[in-house]
Amino acid sequence: MMQGFSDAYRVWFCDIWGVVHDGVRPFPVTVETLKRHRARGGAVILVTNSPRSNAGVETQLLEIGVDPASHDRIVTSGDVTQVLMRLHGGAGVHHVGAQRDLSIYEGTGVSRVDLDAAQAVLCTGLFDDLNDRLEDYEPLLDDMKRRGLLMICANPDKIVKKGDRVLYCAGKLAEMYAARGGEVVMAGKPFQPIYDLALAEARRITGADIDRPDILAIGDGPETDIRGAADYGLDAVLVAEGVTDASEGLHVAEAQVLRAVPHARIVATVHDLAWS
Repeated sequence: MMQGFSDAYRVWFCDIWGVVHDGVRPFPVTVETLKRHRARGGAVILVTNSPRSNAGVETQLLEIGVDPASHDRIVTSGDVTQVLMRLHGGAGVHHVGAQRDLSIYEGTGVSRVDLDAAQAVLCTGLFDDLNDRLEDYEPLLDDMKRRGLLMICANPDKIVKKGDRVLYCAGKLAEMYAARGGEVVMAGKPFQPIYDLALAEARRITGADIDRPDILAIGDGPETDIRGAADYGLDAVLVAEGVTDASEGLHVAEAQVLRAVPHARIVATVHDLAWS
């Protein structure tokens, strides 16, 4: 099936977690299809809500065995977050998230500070997403709200599957903070800035005036990948094996997503990105 989409769309914006890998190992079928699209002259930009920089995500992909020939460029929520950090956290930001995400500060000139000195709070996720409970964060969120601090959410995803486990992401903490009346700015999908950056990269890579009809979005998240593509005017392939449940069949999964995102332009719903 994806061979036909390779003919129809020169540029693919492909999600990573849930499509290229499951957090532990790559999906060989997907990696091979992405490589084939590139070999035929297409471009692949991996667009991810990872709070890390593109360099940090590239390192992560190499560590779990994703062939770098599968993509031309990575655009991350972390890349967009760095811009938001400069805009809102010039005097320093307090970090909520794992130590592995600290590379996001590199090159920003923004300091990581205690909550008492913070101008804003940067949330990249839970401190320990394997063991922490959401209720553990309620006192911190209440304190942030009392201080009137803005939260910069580096990853709008609320959940992600890692192997067989479902883990909470920064988007869930942002949702909890917003429910308290806290102010939140979002960096990644489904919001426009990350797509603008990906589009600019597509034009740079191809040297052509790429526009929305030339682009296919690929992803598994209804509220991030599919809603983001729809809002940006992109056709999309729904991969119904990540956070989207396909246990009752692909048609049922697609119908459920369309009920949530009625303006979605889903051109196919698949189990994987098989070439043919």
